[in-house]
Amino acid sequence: MPLLAEFVARGCQGLAFDFSGHGESTGELRELSLRRRFEQAVGVIGARVPVGRPLVLVGFSMSGQTVADLVGHYGERVAGVGLCAPAVYGAEAWDVPFGEGSGRFSELIRTPGSWRGAPALGVLRAFAGRAVLVVPGTDHVIPGEVTEAVAEALAARAEFTRLELADADHFLGLWLREHPEERRGLVDAVLKGVG
Repeated sequence: MPLLAEFVARGCQGLAFDFSGHGESTGELRELSLRRRFEQAVGVIGARVPVGRPLVLVGFSMSGQTVADLVGHYGERVAGVGLCAPAVYGAEAWDVPFGEGSGRFSELIRTPGSWRGAPALGVLRAFAGRAVLVVPGTDHVIPGEVTEAVAEALAARAEFTRLELADADHFLGLWLREHPEERRGLVDAVLKGVG
């Protein structure tokens, strides 16, 4: 919420929500999938954001995949993205429910190199808007190879900035809440050149 407040303080309209099975939402996390996350995000945007209004999308960790899915869906309507320690996944994982943490979804995403053919990388490679990749100094969740693949994809066409936060770990949302200067810097970077 503090990150959202920074965007709002700069004149943006802000919108955040809990995916099914998260926070104060209904539903069960085990029933959620990458496809359902995408569909829920499209539903919320459709219900709350006037048609045609430019979008700036920010995602942390698994939501990096959701941001890429939304970029693919909304195309040039997306003016900017902020990806914070993002994950991307192979296409075969998209429809599989998350389950209890030891099922098919976990097996698919933990298969070494399964992310290499991730459709999200192609979407990010084609994105020509403003893109900021935030990389923590220590990330015990996202492999460095994934981060570098995302960076390479974003550098292809986007107006790309890489922000390194040496003292941060994978949980960047929590870290940024306690570091207002870096939080403001992230928002400044994402909005740079965005109308």
